Amino acid sequence: MSEDKKPSIFRRLFDRVFPKMPDFFSLLSEQCEQVAHTAGLLVEFMETGDAKVGLSIRQDEHEADRIKIRNLHTLNEAFSTPIDREDIYRAIVDLDEIVNYCKTTVSEMEVLDLPPDKHCLEMAMHIKLGTDALAQGYARLAKHPLEAAADADSARKAERRVEKNYRRAIAELFVGDNYIHMFKRREIYRHLSNAADRMANCANTLHDIVVKMT
Repeated sequence: MSEDKKPSIFRRLFDRVFPKMPDFFSLLSEQCEQVAHTAGLLVEFMETGDAKVGLSIRQDEHEADRIKIRNLHTLNEAFSTPIDREDIYRAIVDLDEIVNYCKTTVSEMEVLDLPPDKHCLEMAMHIKLGTDALAQGYARLAKHPLEAAADADSARKAERRVEKNYRRAIAELFVGDNYIHMFKRREIYRHLSNAADRMANCANTLHDIVVKMT
C-alpha cells in the first residue's frame, strides 16, 4: 500500500481500540443454511433409510459444530454487536441443537435397528419446512425485519405440526403388547419432537430480535 493510502494514525488507533463489528446477520444466516441442509438430509433418510445418507448427516453435524464454535468465538471476542448479545447466543446454541437431534435420531435408529416409518417422515418434512423458514428469516433480518417476523411465525407453525404428528404417532404406537418396540420407537419420535422444540426456540429468538429492531 502506498504512503498516501495508508490509514491515518488516528484511524489505526481507533480500529485497534474499537474493532470492526462482525457481521452477525451473515454468520447466523450461514448457520441456518447449514441446519436446513441437514434437515433436508433427514427427510431423505426418512424416505429411503439409506445408511449413506445417515453418514452424511453425521458429517453435517461435524460441520455444524465448526460453525457453532466459530460463531461463539466471534461473539465472545466482539466489542459490540448489532443486536442483543444474548439473542445471538441463544440462536447459535439452539440452531446447533437442531442438528444434534437430527444426528441422534439417525444414529439411534441404526443402533436400535428401526426403519423409518410414516410418522418419522412426516415430522422430518415439517422440520425441514421450519428450518427453511428460519433460514429465510435470518437471511433477511438485517434489511427486512418485518418480513423475518413472518418467517418466524412459519417456523413456529411447523413446530406445532410436528407436535400434532408426535401425539398421533404415540397414540398409534401404544397399542398391543410389543413393549420393547414401543419404547424403542418412542425414543425416535421424541428426538424429532426435541428437534422441533429447538426450532421453535430459534423462531422465538428471531421474533424477539425483530421486536427490538422495529
